Amino acid sequence: MQCIRRQPKRTVSQENILLEQSRRVAALNGIRLGLKDDKDLKFLLKGSQLLKVKSSSWRKERFYKLQEDCKTIWQESKKVLRSPESQIFSIEDIRDVRSGHKTEGMEKYAKDVPEYRCFSIIFKDQRKNLDLIASSEDDANHWIAGLGKIIAHSNSMNQKQKLQHWIHTCLRKADKNKDNKMSLKELKDFLKEVNIEVDDYHAKKIFQHCDKSKTEALEDDEIEEFYKILTERKEIDSIFQMYSDPEGFMSCQNLVRFLYEVQQEEDAVVAAPALIQRYEPNERAKRGNAMTKDGFLMYLLSDEGNIFNPSHRKVYQDMTQPLSHYLVSSSHNTYLMEDQITGPSSTEAYIRALTKGCRCVELDCWDGPNSEPVIYHGYTLTSKILFSDVIKAIKNYAFQTSPYPVIISLENHCSVEQQKVMAQHMTTILQDMLLVAPVDGNKSHFPSPEQLKGKILVKGKKLSRQEDPINGNNNLEAEDVSDEDEAAEIEDESVKTKVEQKGKSDTLKLAKELSDTVVYCKSVHFEGFDDPNHPRAFYEMSSFSESKALKLAQESGTSFIHHNIRHLSRIYPAGWRTDSSNYSPVELWNVGCQIVALNFQTAGTEMDVYQGRFQDNGFSGYVLKPEFLRDEQTKFNPKSITEGTWGTKKKLLLKIISGQQLPKVNKSKNSIVDPKVTIEIHGVQQDNNKKQTKVIENNGFNPNWNEEFTFDIEIPALALVRFVVEDFDMSTKNDFIGQYTLPFTSLKQGYRHIHLLTKNGDPYSSSTLFVFVNIQDCD
Repeated sequence: MQCIRRQPKRTVSQENILLEQSRRVAALNGIRLGLKDDKDLKFLLKGSQLLKVKSSSWRKERFYKLQEDCKTIWQESKKVLRSPESQIFSIEDIRDVRSGHKTEGMEKYAKDVPEYRCFSIIFKDQRKNLDLIASSEDDANHWIAGLGKIIAHSNSMNQKQKLQHWIHTCLRKADKNKDNKMSLKELKDFLKEVNIEVDDYHAKKIFQHCDKSKTEALEDDEIEEFYKILTERKEIDSIFQMYSDPEGFMSCQNLVRFLYEVQQEEDAVVAAPALIQRYEPNERAKRGNAMTKDGFLMYLLSDEGNIFNPSHRKVYQDMTQPLSHYLVSSSHNTYLMEDQITGPSSTEAYIRALTKGCRCVELDCWDGPNSEPVIYHGYTLTSKILFSDVIKAIKNYAFQTSPYPVIISLENHCSVEQQKVMAQHMTTILQDMLLVAPVDGNKSHFPSPEQLKGKILVKGKKLSRQEDPINGNNNLEAEDVSDEDEAAEIEDESVKTKVEQKGKSDTLKLAKELSDTVVYCKSVHFEGFDDPNHPRAFYEMSSFSESKALKLAQESGTSFIHHNIRHLSRIYPAGWRTDSSNYSPVELWNVGCQIVALNFQTAGTEMDVYQGRFQDNGFSGYVLKPEFLRDEQTKFNPKSITEGTWGTKKKLLLKIISGQQLPKVNKSKNSIVDPKVTIEIHGVQQDNNKKQTKVIENNGFNPNWNEEFTFDIEIPALALVRFVVEDFDMSTKNDFIGQYTLPFTSLKQGYRHIHLLTKNGDPYSSSTLFVFVNIQDCD
């Protein structure tokens, strides 16, 4: 990356040689990406001037350019003190590239510029969007199409290609003088870059082994030899040898044996030939219907070798049952990007939640200026956004990730006049998407997610029939204050006092127009579990604070399960969680609560478990509850488990074998991680468990643990397994490296790779754990 590093003076011929080498490297990386001679890629590699937009008064010209590695973008900066690292960002950090005025920044500050010249880069982490204006429509199209292609092609690379690309980029970075050779010092720097601490003796030994030309520098074939030594997977070699012949080929018959005996694949006879055709790079082996070691490794690193059952990546559950029979991915205070006291509100928060599979979003609505309702966290300093902008964002992103229904949970604090505006915005913006009448005239139980595909439901207060005469009084009073009105239930006394001082009334005037948008999710105060002789209407639902819900789960688990077979329950975090922290959703799922709302903006164990649960069933945001949580005769109680039809108890054997390319957590060049793995089981109380490996010192590139653990799983249908990798630190808290969580019922057996996720739940490009899984029925 010579363009961001001060270089010693070079002659014109030296510069031309380097420029040519740089072009060659860029072309090679373009080929690796499958974008040979692509015109958009060439444009990005040349770079162009773009206007960076930050506010109505801040628009500055910057030069942006794709680096020769084809995976980092460099931006010119006028700030003298900026570090080179702050001037680049990785393609892997990009979540989305949006054309036109599709972000709040573009909406506010670039309306004067034609949409065809505008685009925004949306990042995966909490980094602010990058809003940009190109000098022409052509330039904007090159950037939008070019970045889109690189992201798509990077994602479709197999794991081996990703590793090769990453290592060659690191080699290039270590080659300080850009002579395409590696000195011993550069090799040691490179090893630190890829997270391995090697003593001088060992580094020199590898170097001398590869330096066949004895020139004290590695080049071309010698660098490839070094790459092979570095990426050797001895643990996989030994598995392969058990099923291969002396010539290094695994026959189709032996692959069938391996898939059936070890991987527990029932359709091994059908799967084996398909795997050879898909993953075997050697044409001779492919023609002979056999697999080489390379093909075997590529299979193990693929989706078929993943610990998560690939058949669960699509919707496979029955989607025709009543809505109350499903767990629903649900967000709390969806508008917030950070904390609940001073943090910013943003439509971007809704877009992020919906694209993460969320199917229930929350809108805290208050009177705003110019008769336009606003959304923010009442009585706090959080910023405000327009209700209409949020409805537009929901319309645009509701069904991009999943086709199944979205529920808008209204916290209504508005005057009657602005409630009418809310109803008008929903009906005019959402149009046919908004559900305004029962499906198929069904009035006895919920319709199914299948019947509600593409529909948006509103949860809120509704006028009772007797208060809703045919001539319709538009200013009728609702029967009681909403129990789920969190502003009235804040548990922090100091904040509560302020709320009371505001003179909040305990009744709410409700506009008929807003009431009419509520069909299946009528908010009511919880008066206790149903009297069998006078059952409540199925569409009446209550919201509970986490403490109230946990108390009911503890004291009346079976009754709560029965209630949740027919009714929806929404749970929200306690009022004292002003930092937007989360509670564990597992105990509430265990009693069948469907809408267990978490703060999607807050990373941590709770959100990891949440995303783990909802990656099941095709990431659709709906997961069918186990049969014993849907059976009206059920006697299941998670707090006191007796014999019953809850599924066979299982014994889980897990062997943590090795790790691959774990990321650096400390950006210091000399810092190397000391990784350890913790395995957690989250489920009913008897199943909750945690075990950990030893610490491997100074090796994040290819640590080897080879440790076995066993767990007894009482209720498999409710259990989740979480793998956490941390950088051990004796004096302070361990640093998080990566994690992966999945339902116990989605585990695949045999030798599997776990593809680790970042703190925010995004996949690392090449960080994995290699494990062995075996599941047996308990006697």
